[in-house]
This record gives sequence, structure tokens and C-alpha cells, in this order.
Amino acid sequence: MDTPIAINTAIDTAQLENVHKGDPEVFRSTTLGVYSVKGKNVTVLVYNVKNPLEGYKSVFYGKPIPKAAIKILSKRYKTDGGVDYDRMLNPGSITEITFNEKDDELTIVRDRTNIDYLYSITIKNKRTDGTIFQSTAWEYGAYIGEDENYLPYVKIDKSVFKKSGDYQVIIQPLIAWDKYEDGNITSVEIEKYIATSTLSISINQESYSKSEMLLLVFITLLIVGSVFLISLYFIRKRNKNKLIENEKQKNSAKIQLSTIRSQLNPHFLFNALSGVQNLMNKNQIDAANKYLSKFARLTRNILDDKDLVSLQQEKALLVDYLQMEQLRFSFNYTINHSEGLDLENIEIPSMLLQPFVENAVKHGISHKATSGMITISFLEQGKDLILSVSDNGNGFNTEQVSSGLGLQLSKDRMALLNGVYNENRFILKISSTTIGTKINLTITGWL
Repeated sequence: MDTPIAINTAIDTAQLENVHKGDPEVFRSTTLGVYSVKGKNVTVLVYNVKNPLEGYKSVFYGKPIPKAAIKILSKRYKTDGGVDYDRMLNPGSITEITFNEKDDELTIVRDRTNIDYLYSITIKNKRTDGTIFQSTAWEYGAYIGEDENYLPYVKIDKSVFKKSGDYQVIIQPLIAWDKYEDGNITSVEIEKYIATSTLSISINQESYSKSEMLLLVFITLLIVGSVFLISLYFIRKRNKNKLIENEKQKNSAKIQLSTIRSQLNPHFLFNALSGVQNLMNKNQIDAANKYLSKFARLTRNILDDKDLVSLQQEKALLVDYLQMEQLRFSFNYTINHSEGLDLENIEIPSMLLQPFVENAVKHGISHKATSGMITISFLEQGKDLILSVSDNGNGFNTEQVSSGLGLQLSKDRMALLNGVYNENRFILKISSTTIGTKINLTITGWL
């Protein structure tokens, strides 16, 4: 207060009351009196008369505490001769601070007061509202121009600002109001006495040191490399499993193709032997002998277990078969192909057309005698190979399910071939009218 109320007044130890049963020698209290302290300073100095140097001083500040005035924001940076400061004398106009590679700290300087010890400084990240720095310790030594007063300051290492962003600097009195026991004080009065000074700044971590850059590049390459290797491992594993699965499907399809071929061969042999029997029943011995001669050669070719044969071999097999059947039905036939088509070197699945030609003979022109005509074509259309068999028979209803074993087995064979040769497509099209039937088999991308 402005004038002393009591001085060198002894405290009667008999009046001290124990407030802590565990250690009565330490925790004892007494009442010094009731005083009006609003708007004033009250200083209480308690000491032992036998040893006055060991005393305790308490200051009660009953006035509104002024806001701390921030004078300077200084950014220290390294130079060849030591360190230097980049001074910014008007903190109120500062909105952005950029840290370069050589910068190492930020210094905040404020005005000096007689209650410096009350102020604390806090820095918060605006985005997360998290505190990244807090201190109640002020150093003295900041010197501004002609002002010979050494002002309080706090140094903040650049590493506190881990990355670029918006930050808030808060300077306010550090008072434990939560321990104030008088229930009459309001939150408005607390805000009045705790004056807060704030400063918003944006921090840019502009660059990294060479070692940091190298470390960043190394970590980035390590992460990218790890992701690449892991991805490559799983891609290869997936592709390997896919290849294994495709190979299983192909092998399964090949087994089924072999099964179908094993069914087609007896089917053909049975029909051929029926033809021999028919000629013998008609007592056409010479024709039967010729038939058997061609049948023997044809049988050897058919029973030759090859998956692929050249177009020339397929043509020869069809010629033998058609000439053999001409002995029974006396029809005509022709086999033609696109000019320049390499019959010797282009291969197709063996016995691919024979079942369709057999159907044309048996169900198409068998009753037309010399007026019957079968036409077989090997055509080149871009990269596609088109094989066709046509006859001038009476035709049939293509929408009805055929009872013929050969045609059904051939359709099943097309589906299996599409599974084995998945880069190509075997497309079968059958058209039939009362004046004839035509079968087109297109193998895409075969040439």
C-alpha cells in the first residue's frame, strides 16, 4: 500500500493455528487483519528477528494488469562471422515469417514492467489448437536503439515450428485463479485482471538443410522402392496364379478335345463302314473295293493323333472323303481358296471341317445324285481365316436341336477351342434354307 500499516510487529506464536496435522511446525497460520487492497499493492515481509536475512516476501497486486507490449520479433541466422539478427520493429504489421536454411531461432521481445515475473508466453498451432511452446522464464539483455533499458525476451528454437502453418503467440499473466477461494469474483472480473496480448503469425519452413534433403530423398526412395517391390511381388504372384489357372483350364480343354475327337472317329468309321455295306448289298463290288481303298488311307490320316494339321493336309483328307462318298451318291464337289493363301504353312485343328462335310453329304445332297453340289472354301480376310462348307440340299431348321451326333460334337469342340486359343475366337455360323445349307467358321486373328 502507499503507507505502511504495520511494521516490525511481532507475531505471537501462541496465536498460530495448525492447518496440517502431519507437520505442525511448517503449516501454521494467523490473521494479520482485514484491509482494503483493491487498486493497490500490498507487500508482506515476514522474517525471524533472530535471523532477519532469512525472510519471505509476498506481494498482492490488486490493480488491473496491463497487456504485455511486444516490441520486436527477431529472427536469428548464422553467418560466417557468427550470428546476426533480422529485426522486425513493428510486430503489429507482421503476418508472415519465413525460416531459411541458416535461420535457427525466433526471439520475442516485450516492454519491461515491474511485474515481469507474472507474464507467461504460450504458442499454439491454430489448426490443431495444440500448445507447441510455453515458458515463464524471461531473459534480459535486449537493447533497442537509444533505449538503454535491457528488455525481457524469450528465444524459441526453429524446430518448435515443425512445419509451415498459422500460429498464435499469447502473452498473459500467469495467475492461479482456480485457487482463489472468494466466491464473489466473477469470470468477467478475472478477464479484466488477466490482460492477454496475442499475435498471429504464419510460419514458412522454406527450405531444408542438405542433410535433411538427403535424408528426405532417401526415405522417399526407400518408401517408393518398398511399395514398388511389394506391388511387383503381388503382381507377379497374381500373374503366376493366373497362368497356372489358365494352364489348368487349357489342359482340361485339351483333354475334353481329345475326348470329342475320340468320339468323332468311331462316328466317322461307323458311317464309312455303313457305306461299304450299302455298296456290297447292291453288289457293286468294284465300287466297294475302291471305297475300301480310299477308306484305308483316310483312316490312317484320321487316326494319326495330331492336334494341328496344315490346310493342305485338311484339303487332302476332305478330297479322300468326298471321293469315297461319290462312289455311293455320285454328287459333285469343288474346293477353292484365296489366291496367295499358304496352304502348306497355315495350320488348323485336325478334322475341323470333316464333320460338316459329312453332314452336307448325308443330310444335304445324298438324294440329289449327280445334281448334288458341295462347295468348300478357304478364305483370307485380313488377319481372319474363314472356312466354309455349302451344299444345295433341302436344308433344315437351324433352331431345332439336331439329333446328329457329329454336329453337336463339333459345336462342343468350338467352345473348347475358344478356351485353348484364348487370343483367337472360333465363330461358327449356320444358315439353311430350302435351297441349301451354308456353314461359316471364322477363326479371328489366325493369320
